[in-house]
Amino acid sequence: MTKRGGTEVFRITGARQGLADDVRGRQRRYVISMTVRTLSVIAAAVLWNIERHVAFVALALGILLPYVAVVIANAGRESAPSLPSTFVPTPARPAIEAPNLKKSSDQS
Repeated sequence: MTKRGGTEVFRITGARQGLADDVRGRQRRYVISMTVRTLSVIAAAVLWNIERHVAFVALALGILLPYVAVVIANAGRESAPSLPSTFVPTPARPAIEAPNLKKSSDQS
């Protein structure tokens, strides 16, 4: 996530996106889906006598897209992100080896 000034901002809470932003995003996705549906139905009408198989595909898209758009628009809010972990593991330290004890008779 970046701020307008170009500095990077980190999300440190588990707060969800604001409701107004969520609704705006859903509306944007729905309008885009319905625009694609309208264009596909127009393409089906224009291509009906020219390319019948392409017209069938465009018509099928125009029939199925409203259902998909409504399901996507009503999918619900995003799940709340998990809180950042406050547990900091201790760094792994190598075990200290026992000193190499030599017998006094070996050290002559």
